Amino acid sequence: MEVGPTTHYIMGGIRVDGDSQMSTVPGLFAAGECGAGLHGANRLGGNSLSDLLVFGKRAGEYAAKFAREHGEVTVHLEQADEAGARALAPFDRGAASEGPYQIQHELQDMMQDLVGIVRREDEMRNALAALDGFDERAARVGANGNREYNPGWHTALDLPNLLTVSRAIALAALERRESRGGHFRDDYPDKSAEFGGFNIVLKKAGDGSMEVARRPLQPLPTELKQIIEEMK
Repeated sequence: MEVGPTTHYIMGGIRVDGDSQMSTVPGLFAAGECGAGLHGANRLGGNSLSDLLVFGKRAGEYAAKFAREHGEVTVHLEQADEAGARALAPFDRGAASEGPYQIQHELQDMMQDLVGIVRREDEMRNALAALDGFDERAARVGANGNREYNPGWHTALDLPNLLTVSRAIALAALERRESRGGHFRDDYPDKSAEFGGFNIVLKKAGDGSMEVARRPLQPLPTELKQIIEEMK
């Protein structure tokens, strides 16, 4: 039996309001391990269940409140049709195109090798260059069979999201030139007080690229700061 470390979550995620769990997109709520900010630089093992229960409850309550307060919504049918066409495009390409599993496996291997547990700037830049090639391959991926219970099609739909997360991890890790929590830089092995004062936020720029910014940390509420001091 092979035994080795694996990566099954990241410390980052969707930026949300700490009380309501609403993202920066009005009406879109995120809870659980996709929401950012709860665990800091390293998540303790076993925290995910309590995370899901507490913030899932909050997200559900505030989502229901948001829906009641905003009433009817306008559905843009043209945008819905465009999204549907993009989702079904792999069937149009079919067997003549590359399969999604091969791309997924190669992406996983590349990220493990170049943006894994121990990170270096040169390797992460190589990963970012490789991701451009994966983008092109994912845009040509094909799917066969029916729409029902079709894991190949589901993998094809997942690929753009996997590529987005992979690029976000690599860019954020490049920007954080220190080692902290679950993030270890072989070329910057020490913790930096400067880098401890901000979070790294990524968002889509006007040209479609991923924009990287530093956002200063907000001071802790008095009651939380007191708890932390008591636990030292």
